[in-house]
Amino acid sequence: MRNYPVLFLASLFLSFSIVSCQQAKTGKSSEPIRIYDENPFYWEYKGKPVLLVGGSKEDNLFNHPDRLENHLDILKASGGNYIRNTMSSRNPGNPWAFKKLENGFYDLEQWDDEFWNRFKNLLDLCVEREIIVQIEIWDPWDYFKTEAPLGYGPENVGWESCPYNPALNMNYTAEESGLATEIDYYSTNKPTDHVFFHTVPVLKDIPVVRKYQEKFVEKILSISLEYPNVLYCMNNEIGEPAEWGEYWAQFIRKTAKDAGKEVFLADMRRNSNFESDEQVKLLNDRENYDFFEISQNNANNDQRHYDLALSIREKVTDNPKPLNNVKIYGGNIGSWTTSVEEGTRRFWRSVFAGCASVRFHREGPSEQYFGLGLSDLAQTHIKSMRMFDDEFFVFKAEPVNQLLAEREPNEAYCLAETGKQYAVYFTDGGEVNLDLSDASGKWVLKWLNIRANQWLDETPVNGGDFLLLKTPGSGQWVALLKPN
Repeated sequence: MRNYPVLFLASLFLSFSIVSCQQAKTGKSSEPIRIYDENPFYWEYKGKPVLLVGGSKEDNLFNHPDRLENHLDILKASGGNYIRNTMSSRNPGNPWAFKKLENGFYDLEQWDDEFWNRFKNLLDLCVEREIIVQIEIWDPWDYFKTEAPLGYGPENVGWESCPYNPALNMNYTAEESGLATEIDYYSTNKPTDHVFFHTVPVLKDIPVVRKYQEKFVEKILSISLEYPNVLYCMNNEIGEPAEWGEYWAQFIRKTAKDAGKEVFLADMRRNSNFESDEQVKLLNDRENYDFFEISQNNANNDQRHYDLALSIREKVTDNPKPLNNVKIYGGNIGSWTTSVEEGTRRFWRSVFAGCASVRFHREGPSEQYFGLGLSDLAQTHIKSMRMFDDEFFVFKAEPVNQLLAEREPNEAYCLAETGKQYAVYFTDGGEVNLDLSDASGKWVLKWLNIRANQWLDETPVNGGDFLLLKTPGSGQWVALLKPN
């Protein structure tokens, strides 16, 4: 046996200890997020199934570093573990990815270090807090006309400030690229003639622009692939040709594979009709996409909101994939956001429809807002959702409203692992009969007062027949039943 000097062995042990401590601190050595083997409708992280629950003030959190750490601490303390991060620079003062020269033009061959340092900082903060980051590669609102309807606000910046605009960079002209220097329309739920979204080979094939788009995505991945807590969505509510998103999904998967990494991908269409051919095709695209972004369903209300989510889930029952809600709408700017209370109900109905993630959409730029963000009310619902998740193993349950009798539309929703555990969510008080005919014996019932973040005392009940569930009061409640 070779005799190593004691000093060398001590040094080797110290180095190993430092590396181990660093890995423990960052979490980069842990098992990454992946689809849960035992129930592929859900995710697992660090080897355990996990329900993704969150809310945040901004969509492009990385580009708002002020008080970012405190914001994430509040989310973590509330029980949240999920944020959205659009790779967006549309807010005043946000740096873009590319370097701006002293002459006022961008050079697409050079990076803006501040942009990328902010991105890495966000991922560092999130991995330390075990927060999953769903990255959206392209946000169309960065690349269209700035002043959009519905309260997006003239304070945002768009194509007239974008480095890809040929009038603003030194790398190509409008004639060489085919890109317009002015865009006088917004992103829609149908394809536009904006060349930026047609550069890929199967569409208009414009390599002079695409090489910088690829450079941008490669740079994202050079950072993000080192982290275990990242999911990828190609676009934010896009209406451009599906081939655009498919190209980037294939590009990302190949880049990751070459780096020896596994990634999980989705795209988000703007169409809120989940019975449409467009959405069904996206749902069934297994070659490009591993999970399904169902956020635009949150433009629907009440029973229809639940029924559409359930119909999507039933379409992939034989080959499940996670259904993510990175945006739960609910504000006061129009019919599709309706009310604050409806936003909170969408949050709960989505989980009771078997979705894998829920996150309250950002509050918005003014008193008009799109979601609850990480407001006090959002924190309340996040806390109660985690309290529910701690008591009820959603990963073995299924939506089973057929077990509810004498139920009014949108009154109550049931998740159950029949014979083992039952949960019923009430949107605003009420009473229903729960069928426990397959659940004989002694059970305990307890109520979660969602707005109060409080479990009421347990009550013994008998199984084997219908059980009347009547909420202790008005408002939102969850009834939980487990064997005694």
